[in-house]
Amino acid sequence: MNVRIFFAAVAVAALLAGCGNEEFGDLKEELKDLSKDMRGKVAALPVVKPYEPVPYEAEALADPFGPTKIEIATRASGAAGNSKLKPDDTRPKEPLEAFPVESLRMVGTLTQNKETFALVRADASLYRVKKGNYLGQNFGLITAINDGEIKMRELVQDGAGDWAERETSLQMQESGR
Repeated sequence: MNVRIFFAAVAVAALLAGCGNEEFGDLKEELKDLSKDMRGKVAALPVVKPYEPVPYEAEALADPFGPTKIEIATRASGAAGNSKLKPDDTRPKEPLEAFPVESLRMVGTLTQNKETFALVRADASLYRVKKGNYLGQNFGLITAINDGEIKMRELVQDGAGDWAERETSLQMQESGR
């Protein structure tokens, strides 16, 4: 029984020794002395203006982006259907018409029997084209081929549905390899 009392006394003494000497007590005391006059300041919250709803009164007006505005503008100009241009839907499509012009790359030219051909890369395939061939999705007819570019004439449709011609070119791409 004396052994139990001895171990209990040692445990109580160890607990009291741990509580008696506070670690960094002098630093905590000095910090308390230095910060006793300091007061934190919190800025006042901004004044919130009350929400005032504004009624929407333009719902009865015509939509400026709707098809009715295009029809009105077309009737006013009298231009609807006056265009004589239109693509030939009866001719068979050529392979390069499946690709947008932006994805095609002119990589070279070659001449055979006084006729100049351009080499055009589409995806992983290489195609040989000449003046009179079509390429691109806007009915692009090749009008000329020289060492640095392919010139072509495209047919594009405007907002009113009329077809218009647009001159464009496909520039030679420098080899990146």
